[in-house]
Amino acid sequence: MYLDAQKQFSDSQAVTATAVGTNVVDLGVDRSIGNGEAMSVLFIVEVAADQTTGDEDYTFQVEYASNAAQSTGRQLVGERIFESGTPTAPAQDADLLVAGFTFAVDVPATTLAESEQYIGIRYVVAGTTPTITCSAYLMPKSMADQYNTYADGYDIT
Repeated sequence: MYLDAQKQFSDSQAVTATAVGTNVVDLGVDRSIGNGEAMSVLFIVEVAADQTTGDEDYTFQVEYASNAAQSTGRQLVGERIFESGTPTAPAQDADLLVAGFTFAVDVPATTLAESEQYIGIRYVVAGTTPTITCSAYLMPKSMADQYNTYADGYDIT
């Protein structure tokens, strides 16, 4: 599978505080995506989530915004929540956030009135020592659902 750098929100981004992805996708104008082929944001955990004190929570959000800094016109379109300890619905257990874990957040089809020019992601973290490293890509849902990672199968010595 090919990963498109133009649709990459994060490239091995280390997150220790709430932050937006290092990149946004500029749709050029207010544009609805997800009509036709469904779209998703694929998140790839590269360094496992820290749960040292057991109070760390991690939320992965997809949002539209009217500026590239994602500070105005923000509209949440999807999220996935992971909590340390005993998660409460709809959150999942943060134990899942190990290196190599992948998951997708679907981008629902929207009308033009619901859309903005930029689409991006936001990492919302809470707790004493939250830290995680991730990459994230916008792609068709069919590709995100079939994404697999495999060991390289070679050693360099």
